[in-house]
Amino acid sequence: MAGIVESIPNFSEGRDAGVIEQLENALTAIQGVALLDRHRDEDHHRCVLTVAGSVESMEEAAFSVVAQAVELIDLKHHTGQHPRLGACDVLPFVPLSGSTMEQCVRLAHRVGERIGRELRLPVFLYEEACERPFRQRLEQIRKGGLVALMKRMATGPAWAPDFGPAEPHPTAGVVVVGARHPLVAFNVVLQSYDVSLARDIARSVRASNGGLPAVKAIGLALKSQCCVQVSMNLTDYRQTPVHLAFDAVKRAAALKGVAVVKSELVGLIPQDALAQITGHDLQLEALTQTQTVEHRLGQWELSRVVDNDRSS
Repeated sequence: MAGIVESIPNFSEGRDAGVIEQLENALTAIQGVALLDRHRDEDHHRCVLTVAGSVESMEEAAFSVVAQAVELIDLKHHTGQHPRLGACDVLPFVPLSGSTMEQCVRLAHRVGERIGRELRLPVFLYEEACERPFRQRLEQIRKGGLVALMKRMATGPAWAPDFGPAEPHPTAGVVVVGARHPLVAFNVVLQSYDVSLARDIARSVRASNGGLPAVKAIGLALKSQCCVQVSMNLTDYRQTPVHLAFDAVKRAAALKGVAVVKSELVGLIPQDALAQITGHDLQLEALTQTQTVEHRLGQWELSRVVDNDRSS
């Protein structure tokens, strides 16, 4: 599987199955691209699609799906708990088998330039693809939401987009495109209606407030489930494994007299991150080997071999 790149685009649509299917089709219509996983959340009003393919195929697929999102998703009519900046909100590229971070950075730049030029959508680069340290992290760009970002964009060149027009798209906002290392997206659901409690706990565990290393966290309401959630990205699970993040949230909740209902994984988990949590009770439903990036890649590669044998 030489030269394989993973992409995990996040879209501001979690309720319309038809729209999500069209986004998936835009990705898998490109030869050599495999859909590895889909995750949708109606409260967040957000879906996360995990795909993989060669550098060349991912370049075309990424542009195609952003174009589809611009056509299908109108932020003016969007309400959801998760912070967002665009129809296709975040578009990261992650090096996997045989590919490098440098390739992913160049890929992010090429895709971002084309999005800005052809779709007239402002593009902000983040993480390894960004050359401006003060806006390298996603939360620095997202701070205050689209309205706050629009005001910063109007202040001068420091907050000009890397590609595309100087103002947000009227219905699709902006898109944040980047290259990053693998992470684990992990949520802990609490038996409480109080979103301020979830936000307090999120502040206590995230790295930016002196909490756990390489942990980003926010507190969100889950109205359909009548509870709240601490939503986390573990940007380096070797520094803070999943079970340590879970335990920290559970302890903080217990101090407030609140129990954990369950936890959930968003998307796939790297094999070595799964190995870290073997034997730990995370109140997580049936996490198995089949939910690893490596397993899904192996299944895809096997299907390609079978298809080639049939056609030869």
